[in-house]
Amino acid sequence: MRTPIAVFASGTGSNFQALVEHMENRETSYRIVLLVCDRPDAPVLQKAEQFGIKALALRPKDYPTKEAYEEEILGQLKTLGVKWIILAGYMRLIGRTLLQSYPQRIVNLHPSLLPAFPGKDAIAQAFRYGVKVTGVTVHLVDEGLDSGPILAQKAVSIQEGESLGRITEKIHHTEHLLYPMVVDRLVREGIIVEGRKVTWLGSASQADMGNMPEFQ
Repeated sequence: MRTPIAVFASGTGSNFQALVEHMENRETSYRIVLLVCDRPDAPVLQKAEQFGIKALALRPKDYPTKEAYEEEILGQLKTLGVKWIILAGYMRLIGRTLLQSYPQRIVNLHPSLLPAFPGKDAIAQAFRYGVKVTGVTVHLVDEGLDSGPILAQKAVSIQEGESLGRITEKIHHTEHLLYPMVVDRLVREGIIVEGRKVTWLGSASQADMGNMPEFQ
């Protein structure tokens, strides 16, 4: 039986779509039972409707506190039996309410090779800095900003003269391949976390997930 997961997103939902398509086209370990969105006008909600996935759209400003906002979400997660929270372009820091309810079971995707370039506009940060290699990181979520233990990374090279738009395209392509693979293996096989070190319980490894061909 597939494990129920929830995806949190705030924007267009391209990584949400990649997770759904991976789920529909393969015998995955996970089943997306809920999309949580903090922007009722976000395009990702239309994608959820198209795929027939239940969506919960809430405005944080309608709640007196962050805790109250997350308690509302938590009630829905518990009702649906959600075991993992997968962040896919969710532009809010996760608070203590959800962190305590889902310890080491909240996952995020970041468009750089952390710990380099955390926070917003990571692709542009790397571009302006002039690095020759950037990439994508999948990590567990903690109370910090893009600071949780790393599950997997994939490098993306920056060629001479490439535009920010071209680099962004390469990063997004890599995200759409890597994230569903990592989530699928994570839910299926599990991990052990000791400090910042993550050990996979099954056959998956960082090397396995880093062997995707690079997008040219």
